[in-house]
Amino acid sequence: MSALYLTVGLPGAGKTTRARQLAEEHAALRLTPDEWMIPLFGESTAGRKRAVLEGRLLRLALEALRLGTNVVLDFGVWSRDERSAIRWLVASVGASCHLVYLPVDPDTQRARVARRQSTTPHETFPMSEADLVAWRASFEEPDASELDGREIDPPPAGWPGWLEWAGDRWPSLV
Repeated sequence: MSALYLTVGLPGAGKTTRARQLAEEHAALRLTPDEWMIPLFGESTAGRKRAVLEGRLLRLALEALRLGTNVVLDFGVWSRDERSAIRWLVASVGASCHLVYLPVDPDTQRARVARRQSTTPHETFPMSEADLVAWRASFEEPDASELDGREIDPPPAGWPGWLEWAGDRWPSLV
């Protein structure tokens, strides 16, 4: 059975480094939107273009899983709904999903972001202290039931299923 490894965490948590390790360890296709944004759009935060790109990468991931290829999605996925939708999508193609949560304390995060911006500014996007604080406040830390792969939550009220919710979140998915 193929497997999807989903990195979860804030900027500077070490997701891409861990994603590279996972890809090597599991002979997996690694999909990292940050590596596509600047080459495709000339900027790293091109509005809803990121959601469109993530939808296409999710589609590619699901096809790879159907074909028996392991995949690492280096998305960050800050909300439980995003993680639940991806877990449901992965299960729908008969694959397993493993959340790889990388917590990071604020001081370490600031240091890593500053180092990245000074050493590889062409590969990253600007992040202010206010951004980091706001992002941390909006991040929903995964709990034990998510991390051990127990039941997937139902979709939010008003949505008939995860496929419809995911199609709205990542418009190019369906």
